[in-house]
Amino acid sequence: MERTRARATVFLMLFLGNLGNALEVPLDPKVLEGLPQPPTITHQSPKDYIIDPRENIVIHCDAKGKPHPSFSWTRNGTHFDIDQDPKVTMRPHSGTLVVDISGEKVESYEGVYQCTARNEHGTAVSNNIVIRQSRSPLWSKERNEPIIVQEGVSLVLQCRPPAGLPPPIIFWMDINFQRLPQSSRVSQALNGDLHFSNVLKEDSRNDYICYARFPHTQTIQQKQPITVTVLNLDAINETVAALYNETDFLSDGSAEERRPTFLIPSGSSTSKMVLRGQVLELECIAEGLPTPEVSWSKVSGEFPAKRTSFLHFQKTLRIVDVSEADAGEYRCTARNRLASVHHTIRVTVKAAPYWISTPRNLVLAPRERGNMICRASGTPKPTITWAMNGIPIENSPKDPSRKVEGDTIIFEEVQTGSSAVYQCNASNEYGYLLSNAFVNVLSETPRVLTPANKVYQVIRNNRALLDCSSFGSPIPKITWFKDSRSSTLDGDPYVLHENGTLEIHVAQAVNSGKYTCVARNSLGISENHVYLEVKEPTRILKQPEYQVVQRTRNVVFECKVKHDPSLIPTMTWVKDDGELPDDERFLVDSDSLTITDVTENDAGTYTCIMATTLDQDSASAELIVVEAAPTPAIVYEQPDPPTDLELTDQKPRSVRLTWIPGDEHNSPIHVFLIQYTDSLHHHGHWHNLTLVPGAKTTAHLKLSPYVHYAFRVLALNEVGLSNPSLPSRMYKTNPSAPDENPSGVDGFGTEHDNLVISWKPMSGHQANGPGLQYKVMWRQKDVDTEWTSVTVANVSKFMVSGTPTFTPYEVQVQAINDYGIGPEPAVVTGHSGEDLPMQAPDNVQVLVLNSSLAEVHWEPVPPKTVRGRLKGYKVYYWRERSLHKHNPHHVEQQVLTFSGNKSHGMLPGLQPYSLYLFNVRVFNGKGEGPASSNQQFETPEGVPGRPSFLKITKPSLDSLTLEWGPPYDRNGRLTGYTLKYQTVNISNVLGPVEELALPANETTVTLINLKYSTRYKFYFNAKTGQGAGPVVTEEAATIMDEAMAARQVDIATQGWFIGLMCAIALLILVLLIICFIQRNKGGKYPVKEKEDAHTDPEFQPMKEDDCTFGEYSDTEDHKPLKGSRTPSNGTVHRDNSDDSLVDYGGDGGDGQFNEDGSFIGQYSGKSSARDTAGGHESSEAPSPVNTSAMNSFV
Repeated sequence: MERTRARATVFLMLFLGNLGNALEVPLDPKVLEGLPQPPTITHQSPKDYIIDPRENIVIHCDAKGKPHPSFSWTRNGTHFDIDQDPKVTMRPHSGTLVVDISGEKVESYEGVYQCTARNEHGTAVSNNIVIRQSRSPLWSKERNEPIIVQEGVSLVLQCRPPAGLPPPIIFWMDINFQRLPQSSRVSQALNGDLHFSNVLKEDSRNDYICYARFPHTQTIQQKQPITVTVLNLDAINETVAALYNETDFLSDGSAEERRPTFLIPSGSSTSKMVLRGQVLELECIAEGLPTPEVSWSKVSGEFPAKRTSFLHFQKTLRIVDVSEADAGEYRCTARNRLASVHHTIRVTVKAAPYWISTPRNLVLAPRERGNMICRASGTPKPTITWAMNGIPIENSPKDPSRKVEGDTIIFEEVQTGSSAVYQCNASNEYGYLLSNAFVNVLSETPRVLTPANKVYQVIRNNRALLDCSSFGSPIPKITWFKDSRSSTLDGDPYVLHENGTLEIHVAQAVNSGKYTCVARNSLGISENHVYLEVKEPTRILKQPEYQVVQRTRNVVFECKVKHDPSLIPTMTWVKDDGELPDDERFLVDSDSLTITDVTENDAGTYTCIMATTLDQDSASAELIVVEAAPTPAIVYEQPDPPTDLELTDQKPRSVRLTWIPGDEHNSPIHVFLIQYTDSLHHHGHWHNLTLVPGAKTTAHLKLSPYVHYAFRVLALNEVGLSNPSLPSRMYKTNPSAPDENPSGVDGFGTEHDNLVISWKPMSGHQANGPGLQYKVMWRQKDVDTEWTSVTVANVSKFMVSGTPTFTPYEVQVQAINDYGIGPEPAVVTGHSGEDLPMQAPDNVQVLVLNSSLAEVHWEPVPPKTVRGRLKGYKVYYWRERSLHKHNPHHVEQQVLTFSGNKSHGMLPGLQPYSLYLFNVRVFNGKGEGPASSNQQFETPEGVPGRPSFLKITKPSLDSLTLEWGPPYDRNGRLTGYTLKYQTVNISNVLGPVEELALPANETTVTLINLKYSTRYKFYFNAKTGQGAGPVVTEEAATIMDEAMAARQVDIATQGWFIGLMCAIALLILVLLIICFIQRNKGGKYPVKEKEDAHTDPEFQPMKEDDCTFGEYSDTEDHKPLKGSRTPSNGTVHRDNSDDSLVDYGGDGGDGQFNEDGSFIGQYSGKSSARDTAGGHESSEAPSPVNTSAMNSFV
């Protein structure tokens, strides 16, 4: 009904909105056809029209009117004669201009254009259309000097893109066209510059490239790459130390922390103006160390939540669709752990003109009156000016029926021939609005616009709205009649609206019928017929019931519904107002929801919703999942059962139950569960009825007819359910006709000549009265028009005999009792019984795809021969024999089933090089039909299987003999064997592979000239014409020469050999002790000499007798003395002793501690200088200081 009311509102707005007695022109093209009408602009180019210089210029201007208007143009305020310019054409039946710019400069066509559309009833004008060509100028050539910065300082990389029309979109990428990562530390400003709050070593790169994309021409230009080098303070210390011989020019190796300051904007406050409806973007970018975090606040209010967003890591505040309420002071705050800094931005909002009320077209009858209103607002307030037919109204011919009062034109006593188009212009310094509206003076007979014979459907007891939209001049008067047209419909229960809509507040079945609306004015009369159908409401008869279920149990919610039989219902279940979980444990039936193996997550509220196209009904029940009742605690126990149950407010279908709660036992009662038993139908069985909050002790219960109720109440707390209360007294409800029919109605056959109609029996609770019977009805679909019926009782099926095989039938089952019949039952389509198919598939063919796969094709059997529901086709196939004489013959029949009406199928897993037979059969629900004639096919060769065995015999010093058996599955004709072998040493390292091809008729081979006492690995497989089969592997070894083995044993057992080995071991031990003593003597000297080396950089000779070090150079960065002698000629020779400290080099290693705790890391590195051919090495090392880098440091 809401949709019906909305349609009525639309008709009211479109067709009958009026001011004074003015009638707006309807939009129905059938009405417009034949009506004289002044021009109306229907399509025009935007006010600011940016064109692509590569394409022709198209300036749109379309209008409608009766007669069709003619068009003209002005350019820059003067008439534009398109006939004088061969490059400009106007489209037929339109004012749209097309400018061919080939060979022309686009600049010559830039300017301000305005279109005029006129006919004999008036003149309409377009907006001023400013034509400008898009521009994507090239980047100015410039050379970007490399930037070298100290780690931790701020940095701004300027983009400065060329000014384009429209402005370009800026982004930063590297040389590989990958966007540079941005963060709270590195971000792009609105002007395109890239800001670093502080730079890090990893910011060093040579490909910072700013790109500008010009969206109108889809071109991208790039700035020259910018190179940035970041130096840390350690590198600066090293450089300064080398230049000035200072060790700590800068005292700390880390960048100094500093308070935040703003890079953008400058100062403590700024101001910004934005226009209403546009986007406000405010940005604050701060530098500091650590990186400052930026936050925003509005001093005098809150941000508009739905229109506000924060971009660029909180550095940009963006508010879309700005309104006057967004004016005020905005504060951005940059904060790090040292301090915070603030900046205030004062935002003012101005507004270009915007419409409050646009002037609307008026259709007036002669001597009628009307008002044309043009209201706009803006900041500053716009000025309203009027024009008629494109001429300022003060310069137009005087008309005594027209009076201008500011933003309103008043028309009184209009005359035929005074039709015109009026232009309203609202302008201020930020823009203008222009709107055309016409006054059309007409004399028209009434016309009803609502479609004829329209049918309205409404649910009983709801509101009905019948439309009668009309047009005429003067405005027609509407009257309504029903059926016989004996009297007009005016007064209760009918309400006639001004737009002609007839409303019935509470529709009843008696309101159904034919309605006639009549529209009349002084010039004539028109009428239209519509129909109203009042439908029965959808109602849930049996609601789902509250359930308390233990975990892992099953639960069922029932939901039985009654609805108007002419409407199609849809049942939906939801859980906690959302969709049911996608879980196979949730089973939805036509009138129930079953949840199996309940878990804790299943607890919640379940709602069944039955909806039709017009209405819906719903009912909910809660599911509580509990564990098995725990052992009662000492303090907390389940509540005692309620007492003193009393029934009051007794009515035919309801009763009120009250009770007194039992002791809670220190755990508050959450809910009460009300159960009932029906002594008439299910004596002794208790059913859950409803759930009542624990704070209440009364419940209004809805009841069903013909039930002998007794009620009891249980209480539930955290511990569990109480024992049930004592039953209430019995309450009997009166019988009535059934509210529902049996569910689960189905029609099927058990034999080829019968139809079995089955249904789910109704319970006594559902029967609503005594004498429950079922009226079973059936008819052959699309053949019989009359139903055949029989009435049965105490059964759930009925068999109809003598039916044709597998024929569709429509069946119905209706409930009947001694008090009447149930509602109109739903029609269910079933089929009589099936018989075996009569025909085998024809045109059976086979296509062998490869040695193990074939594709079978057949022609489907005619549907009439299936004699049942087609289930599919079965292919029976078996291997008749192998095509190789050595393989055994065996038959193993296999079956593949292809469901549905298929015409082909694949046979996988076939044996290569074999003969197969097969046939095809169709099958239905009854069984299989006859088989097609046997067809045969041969599979081609495949690769063979593994050789049946491989063994190595007769090992000798230099030969091995291999024996094998052919594969069990040859899968074709064997063409030979391949033998590969390679040596395997004691470390399992494989040697080179040798390969040998063997004929197919051989089963043994002897390999000669092998290495003695060597293990070999063999790889052996068979081959057919299709390739090699799988490999079998084996390992074996040649035997050892006995004489050599004996000699090895003899040497190892000789006494002189054992003594020699012991002497060598003792000598090595003595040498190790001497080296250790020498190392301890010289290990502590270098530390003192390094201290002396700070004041004396000259070389000191090494003393021959004590092996101490005599060399140290402070020109090498962090290098200790080398363990070498220093002759007077300046060359350095390596010491003959290798047990001193290892040579030290510039590369150095990680610091270490000696056994006594002294730090020796700087004396443990390898020397980078190596001995020359003459035994010399350089005593000097290059300086790590790069003086050029120091000179370029900024």
